[in-house]
Amino acid sequence: MALAHEDVSRIAHLARLELSPAEQASMLTQLNGFFSIVDQMKAMDTSGVEPLYTPLSAVSEVALRLREDAVTEINQRELNQRSAPVVEDGLFLVPKVIE
Repeated sequence: MALAHEDVSRIAHLARLELSPAEQASMLTQLNGFFSIVDQMKAMDTSGVEPLYTPLSAVSEVALRLREDAVTEINQRELNQRSAPVVEDGLFLVPKVIE
């Protein structure tokens, strides 16, 4: 996937950036370089590679410090919803903002 100058101009506009022509040319080179690396990574065969849960596990044995998944607090829904203007069936009701 290669970008053109128009793509960089549109991205800069969406990001509210004002880029000079030299900056646009530099950004185009950098973005196309990034997409080139992504294309190279997509081309690699990773069918036999086991996913890593942390990059450090590729170089050494890592013991994760995982806590037990246990409920530690009581349900305080009613208390938390007391200040809400409108609640129905345990849910906050908000005005519709998207048509």
